[in-house]
Amino acid sequence: MTTTAIGRTSVPAKYLPVLVTGCLFAAMFVAGGIRYEGFASGQVVLNVFIDNAFLLVVAVGMTFVILTGGIDLSVGSVVALSTMIAASLMAGPGWPPYVVIPLVLAIGSGLGLVMGAIVHAFDIQPFIVTLAGMFLARGLCYTIGTDSIPIEDATFTAFAQTRIDLFADLWISPSVVIAVVVVLVAAYVLHYTRLGRSVYATGGSEQSAMLMGLPVGRTKIAVYTISGFCSALGGVLLSFYMLSGYGLHAVGMELDAIAAVVIGGTLLTGGSGFLLGTVLGVLVLGLIQTIISFEGTLSSWWTKIFIGLLLFVFILLQRVFSARTRR
Repeated sequence: MTTTAIGRTSVPAKYLPVLVTGCLFAAMFVAGGIRYEGFASGQVVLNVFIDNAFLLVVAVGMTFVILTGGIDLSVGSVVALSTMIAASLMAGPGWPPYVVIPLVLAIGSGLGLVMGAIVHAFDIQPFIVTLAGMFLARGLCYTIGTDSIPIEDATFTAFAQTRIDLFADLWISPSVVIAVVVVLVAAYVLHYTRLGRSVYATGGSEQSAMLMGLPVGRTKIAVYTISGFCSALGGVLLSFYMLSGYGLHAVGMELDAIAAVVIGGTLLTGGSGFLLGTVLGVLVLGLIQTIISFEGTLSSWWTKIFIGLLLFVFILLQRVFSARTRR
């Protein structure tokens, strides 16, 4: 196992990207606390979770896909489609949320299943298949409606506006609890189940995984189904956050999810990465937005500039760590 000395300890190379991301988050938080009054508080971190719970869930699904060496460009459009389906079905004296939400999750999972099956059965590049899925889902949004559809269902609204008090005036939303549960379940699946081992093996070397008798085809289909489910669930959480469905929701979210996964240390070529890194990647993206809002003089477009710079840095770090591991 390749290790790198840090102080008196040796850290396995596969953990270094996550460690770097964690250090980056801590440094950003300390710098923000020094520069801005009221920044260094627990609620600021919790607000990052509250504002990005839907992105975290989507990024979890993207982590599964990227670990196999694939990519899913449809996630943002599936999120938007989920909000549109939920809002349109609950409009007026519509369907109750406990019927709509499982239906939305089933539709998202079904779209992921179809894309995964096409990738496997026809051996088409995931980029092309999920690009088609992106256009399909976004187009379906506009067949439902071109305007924003408000969600006024009393049960749905009450749940969305619930505050869960913690301690010392700290609080979170139910969406954060859902996102944390998704992360914990996904981490268990990746590290303690046969599917998780197949995901890492497929991303490491698909040919070797096949020679070992692993179900590579089923694994590919499974990860895209998981990504579709997480995208639909992310759409439900975005509906809680926005209380509306709109075809222009989540434009570019697929890129934010990919950025969070890469900044979190998961290799784009697959086979190496951790969900903890993805969580830290989402927190870094959220903290960038928070710092810019505290600054007050910077355009929101600076968020994209900083994310782009971070991506360049982390892709270079991935190349360096990969080269060291091969030695």
